[in-house]
Amino acid sequence: MRKRMLAYIAYLENLLKEEKDELFWQKEKEEIKVQISFFQHERLVHLIVMVLFALLEGIVLSFAVSFQNLLFILALALLVLLIPYIRHYYFLENKTQYLYTLYDRVVKKCDSIEKKEGNENE
Repeated sequence: MRKRMLAYIAYLENLLKEEKDELFWQKEKEEIKVQISFFQHERLVHLIVMVLFALLEGIVLSFAVSFQNLLFILALALLVLLIPYIRHYYFLENKTQYLYTLYDRVVKKCDSIEKKEGNENE
């Protein structure tokens, strides 16, 4: 998902540098909404998994401290898995927020083309 998101962001950034007609930007605006919904779904799934891992880590760690047994090894293993989940969720959250910014730029591009075409028709 990381590669896909980075590739899509690079595609949009390059696309925003180009001059296209209003119909193209309208279609692209709808496509961005679809892609954002995919990434939002992925972000939600990772949030749920991350929270469950964090709860499990807390439970195992509390049992390990309470009973002072070998559950510390399990707590350490869960922590090793939790850290990459947190990093990946952080990436998904920030890049999804950045996609909102790119979407706003596409909307502005559509609006500016509409105004330009409106002025030419008058």
